[in-house]
Amino acid sequence: MRDIAALPRGDEDTLWAVVATVGRANRVAEIFRSRTAALEDRAWRAQQVRAYADFLVRSQQPVPHYSVAPIRRSDLPRKWTPLPALGFLRGKFI
Repeated sequence: MRDIAALPRGDEDTLWAVVATVGRANRVAEIFRSRTAALEDRAWRAQQVRAYADFLVRSQQPVPHYSVAPIRRSDLPRKWTPLPALGFLRGKFI
């Protein structure tokens, strides 16, 4: 008889989200399986915002703030897509 195989933990549905915030609007910028990867992405996005801060001010774009939070796959919008580093496309915060 074979040994019983261990099943994966039940938290497979939990992911780590990098969340962009502008004013009262929050958008999931990117998702990751590990918190470490999410923190690295948040640091990269914050660096991009610092590098382009002058451009954002001159073009009158809001400056996004990034944070990391756990999220369940079921909480993602159905047609979710990753957010660009500066938080906007075609002049609009997504």
